[in-house]
Amino acid sequence: MSDKQTVKTAPWDAADYLDSPDAIAAYLDAAVEEAQDDPSFLLVALETVARAGNFSELAREVGISRKGLYKALSEDGNPSFATIWALLNKLGVRIEFHAVA
Repeated sequence: MSDKQTVKTAPWDAADYLDSPDAIAAYLDAAVEEAQDDPSFLLVALETVARAGNFSELAREVGISRKGLYKALSEDGNPSFATIWALLNKLGVRIEFHAVA
């Protein structure tokens, strides 16, 4: 008999922890910091945030199909600013600007 124990792990998904506008805002702020010059990084973060709730309902509220929202928020997506704006408003967060110079 072996003294080794088997450790079971489960996949970790940030979407499981994004349960409030404050958590969403903090997650997106961190994503902007990490993204540097890679806008696709932020799209993936937005997709994660969208998955945290009812994706189909969110898509409907934004005025886009579920499939269209998935495509727009994919790494290769290119959503309009209007889509991003509507999405952020429905999620209860907003964009703020700060000087970086």
